[in-house]
Amino acid sequence: MINKIADSIAQAVAGTQDGATVLIGGFGTAGIPSELVDGLIDQGARDLVVVNNNAGNAEHGLAALLKAGRIRKIICSFPRQADSYVFDELYLSKKVELELVPQGNLAERLRAAGAGVGAFFTPTGYGTLMALNADGSPKETRLINGKNYVLEYPIHGDLALIKAEAGDRWGNLIYRKAARNFGPVMAMAAKKTVASVHKIVELGELDPEAVITPGIFVSKIVRIEHKATTAGGFQ
Repeated sequence: MINKIADSIAQAVAGTQDGATVLIGGFGTAGIPSELVDGLIDQGARDLVVVNNNAGNAEHGLAALLKAGRIRKIICSFPRQADSYVFDELYLSKKVELELVPQGNLAERLRAAGAGVGAFFTPTGYGTLMALNADGSPKETRLINGKNYVLEYPIHGDLALIKAEAGDRWGNLIYRKAARNFGPVMAMAAKKTVASVHKIVELGELDPEAVITPGIFVSKIVRIEHKATTAGGFQ
């Protein structure tokens, strides 16, 4: 019998290796799997490369993982916000690396990993610093139908931590509105995906037409209590 329901968050994130690339869902505070991130802190993995839309809010969730000194590098689109002071301090003191990726490119690089695409050309970033590699060398470019494009590569994850609204024991997931954000593409791009859910339902209760992330892309689900999301990054 297939049963992907974990007994605890600790069980769900067990085995995460030092140096792993961890994909963390969420757009600001919407859809951030804070409980799973806290579990990863307790688990103890270090030297992590973390992929997220931003670089944490205040001192919870991703910011807590930063403050614990577990992250070597962040790949994100919006690193600075009104309450991103944990990241700001670490970055300015050169204690964490940053790879800045335009948001659309970030989503597509994750999607490409899940779809098995080796690389893709995009016009976004052409002629800007985004068209340079980390060492300052130029990325490959190509003129296609009179328009310039930059070559980008997929982002693969060792572990994805995502938040969904409900799931079943096979790992099928549905999301709540915009809290979906990067969850589906991250689940497809990672070797192992752990999803927190507010509700676990019986097989057959989820309308197949409503399932966004099929269970084939999910390794473990764990139930958490429902909490109201508070705004982050605003003053």
